[in-house]
Amino acid sequence: MNQNLKWKALFILLIVLACLWGLFARPSFPTSWQQVKRNFQHRIKLGLDLQGGTHLVLQVQVDEAVRFETNRAVDQITQQLHDRNIKFGDIRRVSDTQILVANLDPTQTGSLRDIVQNQLPDWDMASAAGQTSGFMLTLKAAAIAQIKSQTMQQAIETIRRRIDALGLTEPTIAQTGSQDDQILVELPGEGDPTRAKAVIQAGGQLELSKVIDGPYPSEAEALAAHGGILPPDSEILPGRAEGATTQQPGAGVYYVLTRNPVVTGRDLRSASAAPNPDVPGQWEVHFNLSRDAAQRFGPFTERNIGQRLAIVLDHRVQSAPVIQGQIQDSGEITGNFTQEQANDLSLVLRAGALPASIRYLEESTVGPSLGADSIREGVRASIISLLAVMIFLLIYYRLSGVNAVLALILNLVILMAALAYFQAVLTLPGIAGVILTIGMGVDSNVLVFERIREELRAGKANASAVDLGFERAFLTIIDTHVTTVVSAIFLFEFGSGPVKGFAVTLVIGLIANVFTSIYVSRTIFDWHLGRMQRQAELSI
Repeated sequence: MNQNLKWKALFILLIVLACLWGLFARPSFPTSWQQVKRNFQHRIKLGLDLQGGTHLVLQVQVDEAVRFETNRAVDQITQQLHDRNIKFGDIRRVSDTQILVANLDPTQTGSLRDIVQNQLPDWDMASAAGQTSGFMLTLKAAAIAQIKSQTMQQAIETIRRRIDALGLTEPTIAQTGSQDDQILVELPGEGDPTRAKAVIQAGGQLELSKVIDGPYPSEAEALAAHGGILPPDSEILPGRAEGATTQQPGAGVYYVLTRNPVVTGRDLRSASAAPNPDVPGQWEVHFNLSRDAAQRFGPFTERNIGQRLAIVLDHRVQSAPVIQGQIQDSGEITGNFTQEQANDLSLVLRAGALPASIRYLEESTVGPSLGADSIREGVRASIISLLAVMIFLLIYYRLSGVNAVLALILNLVILMAALAYFQAVLTLPGIAGVILTIGMGVDSNVLVFERIREELRAGKANASAVDLGFERAFLTIIDTHVTTVVSAIFLFEFGSGPVKGFAVTLVIGLIANVFTSIYVSRTIFDWHLGRMQRQAELSI
């Protein structure tokens, strides 16, 4: 064996060992056949259609995000006009994308236009119909599209962080639907979606606000205590009476709070669940603030010692403890939580709040027995097709067919090892991609072998026929594989989860097929030619 052939054989051996290591020797080195099987099952991740699990389609209420932006603009304009002592009658949101400024001082039109142009560039300003001193602000179409797009991306990332925190493996979370407001969530192995749905849909909007007064037994009494008119920049929020549990929805009270919280969930650095040291059997959530939030929170608590601080979650007061001293960067949320409730709340706070509410459009559960049937039938189809191809190659191409069979087997080993290394998910369409890869591998070998046969019929020597056969079939093989890979890339880019699984296995299989049908098969031919006599006939 010449030196060049030795290096090729060594390289192929290293590839084989790396594949076997990725498939069978991780996460722990096997010491028994059972451990080998467990390692293989651990390394190959199965999709929803094979493993069973939960399929959800969510609709994000993106209009809520647009409405929130409009409300924020109302507050900002109101504050700016107050700061500049500009007289006006009323500022209100008349639709999700329009704001009416009524009875503005006619001499201050330029000031309002200056505020809009410099601080609200996403808004257009025009005179309001039917009003001599009123103006209508309209949110630009480009800004609306951007808000909706950002809302979808933030919702997807928030849901992904929450699902990952639950410990569910290999979930599929992607945008879907023609209206660009739907999210596909697939949770393989999750047969009971109740907890996952609860965590996904939880708002997780944390706010720390100063309590003006309360609690009151009803909202009407809270409003009556202020003469029917709330103080400026204040709001009434429901809460839970001291000592009431989460299972007592009727034990409600109402607080009057400052409208602008000193700290929000965006200021959190971490959150974790812990037992309540004062009440055995109950849990609470500890949180830590970012540096910027701590710089605001410390002086605030120092100024308000003896006052109540409301811990508000999803617009509901969880507790309203009295500030005993200056608090810098940490705190607790108490509310008679169970351990699971505290854990879920802490992971929701860590993942962040959803930018808008969601609605479930579809929900289905795939049983593991159906997935097992799919695996069994898919593996059976793969084995039958592989055996049929092997028999054909051995009968039609004789000893050279062994070469093609070895290349096909190595192709499948490389494909499965790549799925294991990349932590890709194998789906039922993915198994179809594996079967198609077998067909493409046969096609490549047939192209090479037929070219070799043509050269042998033309009177070429064995070595020359093999060289010319591989050389002239190479461009055809590359052309067919590149065009198929490009098609698979489009499937991956624009397809849903199962279609992406098909595209992934097909691309990996095609790349492996080029390596095995050109490099490995050629090395086997060179090794065989080096061992046979020059006058001997090549078995093909």
